Amino acid sequence: MQTDLQHESSSLDTDLDYPTRVTIILHNLHSALGNGVSATPGAMDTGPVNNIVFLADCYKVGHHRQYPPGTTTIYSYFESRGGRFPYTVFFGLQYILKRWLVGPVVTEEAIEEAKDILQKGVFNEEGWRYILKHHGGRLPVRIKAVPEGTVMPTKNVLLTVENTDPNVPWLTGYLETILVQVWYPIAVATNSRIHKQVIHHYHDLTANNTHFVSFGLHDCGYRGVSSVETAALGGSAHMINFKSSDTLAANALLKKYYHEVRRVEMGGAFSEHSTVTSWGREREADAHRHAIETYFGEFVGCVCDSYNIYACVEKILGEELKDLILRHAKKGGMLVVRPDSGDPCEVVLKCLEILGDRFGTETNAKGYKVLPPFLKVCQADGVNFKSLDTILGTLMEHGWAADNVSFGSGASLLQRLDRDTQKCAYKCSLAVIDGQDVEVFKEPITDTGKKSKRGRLTLQMEEGVYRTFEKGTGDPDKDLLVTVFENGELLKDYTFAEICQRAEITPADPDIMKFLAEDQGQRW
Repeated sequence: MQTDLQHESSSLDTDLDYPTRVTIILHNLHSALGNGVSATPGAMDTGPVNNIVFLADCYKVGHHRQYPPGTTTIYSYFESRGGRFPYTVFFGLQYILKRWLVGPVVTEEAIEEAKDILQKGVFNEEGWRYILKHHGGRLPVRIKAVPEGTVMPTKNVLLTVENTDPNVPWLTGYLETILVQVWYPIAVATNSRIHKQVIHHYHDLTANNTHFVSFGLHDCGYRGVSSVETAALGGSAHMINFKSSDTLAANALLKKYYHEVRRVEMGGAFSEHSTVTSWGREREADAHRHAIETYFGEFVGCVCDSYNIYACVEKILGEELKDLILRHAKKGGMLVVRPDSGDPCEVVLKCLEILGDRFGTETNAKGYKVLPPFLKVCQADGVNFKSLDTILGTLMEHGWAADNVSFGSGASLLQRLDRDTQKCAYKCSLAVIDGQDVEVFKEPITDTGKKSKRGRLTLQMEEGVYRTFEKGTGDPDKDLLVTVFENGELLKDYTFAEICQRAEITPADPDIMKFLAEDQGQRW
């Protein structure tokens, strides 16, 4: 058998001498590795970027020459300037720090790679080599931030960044691009929590307790987002608020970056359309029978709208398979009926009415109808925080408790968001020039909402309300911002459990019904 080297060599021009052919082969192999092609068969490519220099917008490459002469410090901050939601759930910075910034991230290889791509004379080779030589490749910056999981009213500082070496003031601005990407997990965590408030509100009104709330919204967004990393970050952000998710990438991220082993303990399974329709229309009952028998006494979720959802729920589940379902329930099993098309209010209500007619109901302490504990409906199509309000409000009007139903959401939960959802921005507020503190700010006459903060900032609690102090007027001893990163080292390592605890629903939360009434956003 030929070796790879012999095979490659035989495909080259035979007029070349052997050393030349070997040189070409090694060059091609090096080029392949440089383009992300693994040298080990079956090895997983970790992505196209593994270079600190490439974690910024290209125009930042030349900013080191644009600051005033004598500049030794640049101090910047990140905030939500407003946006759709009245607060933000701060989450995801720890992932960014651990993934991209901790340790000796400036290397000779990174500098050489950057030189190969960036224009000569623009690339700040001297600055990066200074960090490599004098700091061992570790970034001389200090990052302070609110504890992850904090529910913060908008227009307050969330994190600050400043260089710790007067020779690299440009570094603060250079890190804006990668640090601002925290907007995404923040937006998902906040959006998810708004959903939780809606669900909690209707459980408060119609259910005996709120124990089921944390299972009330299932993340179905993996296939609907732009990348595996997006799914991992967004799915993790959702898990701050809910325990139900299909996005396995999030489980992996939480284990690696947040000390959380979130095991999947379904003890059963949901069906999808292919596992039903592959049996054929005439054998739909057999498909559902097979699922229940396969996971007998466990959790079974049946998608029921492959053909006629009402006939499926009434005739197949409510008649033909009723005895099997009751035996399944006696063994501790649960059956979840899943609609996946049509008007959610109409379909969910009609499914509940049919199930109630076939399996009976009880009336809870608040006077609302409840299906037997082994039956639920899960609506996972067309779900967002506005449709949740409509669906649950309709069910309440017709006498049904909210805990009869759970929900799933995909793109509306993880993808239909952007940096402007919460108007996230990173701005310089102070520079030290020739040894003097200079307050830095922007105040465009064309958009007063983009006015930035000035000077050194502190975040303090006054009479139970967060307040950001500008211009160095705050009390550093009362500052709630925590130093999480300094000179290449992570100084604060949060567990996911404490993050979830901070983000819990509380009586102090903004009135969710008032928010929904005033929300002017597009229907998602």
